[in-house]
Order: sequence, then structure tokens, then C-alpha cells
Amino acid sequence: MNASSQPLVSIHNVTRTFTRGAENVHVLTGLELAVADGEFLALMGPSGSGKSTLLNLIGGLDRPTAGSLAIGGDRVDQLSDRQLAAWRARHIGFVFQFYNLLPALNAERNVELPLLLTGLNKAERRRHVAAAFEAVGLTHRAKHFPRTLSGGEQQRVGIARAIVTDPTLLLCDEPTGDLDRKSGDEILTLLQSLNRDHGKTIIMVTHDPHASARASRTVYLDKGQLSNTPTA
Repeated sequence: MNASSQPLVSIHNVTRTFTRGAENVHVLTGLELAVADGEFLALMGPSGSGKSTLLNLIGGLDRPTAGSLAIGGDRVDQLSDRQLAAWRARHIGFVFQFYNLLPALNAERNVELPLLLTGLNKAERRRHVAAAFEAVGLTHRAKHFPRTLSGGEQQRVGIARAIVTDPTLLLCDEPTGDLDRKSGDEILTLLQSLNRDHGKTIIMVTHDPHASARASRTVYLDKGQLSNTPTA
């Protein structure tokens, strides 16, 4: 991204407050964040710091209490519920810590699920699914069911499902948190490849400095505020 370009993700003065009984809990306060198109950003911070809340706001699963949130020029905070659901299906791919694969479907059918919300016909869906499996290096396991796959393979299926619609933004919530070091390293290498070779913009929440080191930039969230350096 050149200096005159707008960031892909632009968050300005965002606050998220939850109500618990008579108490207002301020999870995010006056947050400012810009993420460039093609960036691989790691988001770190202690448990309860608001990392998942921020990821949910960026992914259109939640709305800010105040402030503005724009992605690719779209003011996500101003969309109706129906518009937001359609926007999310077009622009966001989610990767979860525990994979969230449907056990009754084989890997291929799990990856196809997001495409059922599009207007693609069966042949077009198959081409997209095949390309996603090739991108994650798991074509030979496409017909297997989740129970027959290792944790690392299940996460690859999860990543294939996240990229099958060619989303604008890939959001990863602790993608290596349930994996051993070797499998985790393979997933991080895959994410780096998707970022470097396929131009995917990635925001990854992680507790692991080993994982954050793979990103091009790391920001730290604590007590609802972002910093470029970890808090003591």
C-alpha cells in the first residue's frame, strides 16, 4: 500500500461497552487502528483484554457502541443486520481455534458450506473448493471426515473453508492454540504463504509470541487500549 492509499481496515475512536446488571463494562475505549491491504497483523494481550471483542467487531459479528469502523471503504458500523450478514459473507473469512468443522460432513463438504450462500452453481463451487484445498496443501484428504484427520489437518480444512470465497480479510482467533508446536508451525507457515503469495490480509489473535513473530506487525491490547509495545 502506498502512502496515499487508504488502509483496508480503519477503526476510529471505537468503544464497546457491555451492560451487566446495573454495571457498564467498558471493554474497548476510544480505539484507533489502521490495517493496510496485504498486511499480516498479530493482535496480542492478556485474557479479558478485549481481543476477541475487537475481532468480532472487525468481522461484523458485533457492533461498536460508539465510533466508526470501515473496511474496504464500507462503513460496517452503519449497515443494517441484513446488509451486515451479506457483507460478512462476501468479505470475511474466519479461522477458529477449535476448527468448528461439522463431523457429519467430509472435509470437501465442510469447505463448500460458505459457497452455499452465494449464487455459484455446483460446478463453480467444486472449482472453488478444489482451489482452496490446493492452496492449503490438502487435496489428498478432501474426501475424509474430520474424525479421521489430525488437528493440523482439521485446521487446514478450516483455513480452506475461510478462503474458499476469496474474502477481503482473514480473521484468525488463536489458530494454533489447540495444536502441538510442529503442527502450529505448519499452520503459521501456511498463513504466511497466504499473505505473501496470495495477497491475503490477515488479522490474527494469539497469546503466543512464537506465532506473533510470523506476522509483519504486532499490536498489543490491554485494558481496552492498543499499543505498539507490550505492557509490563
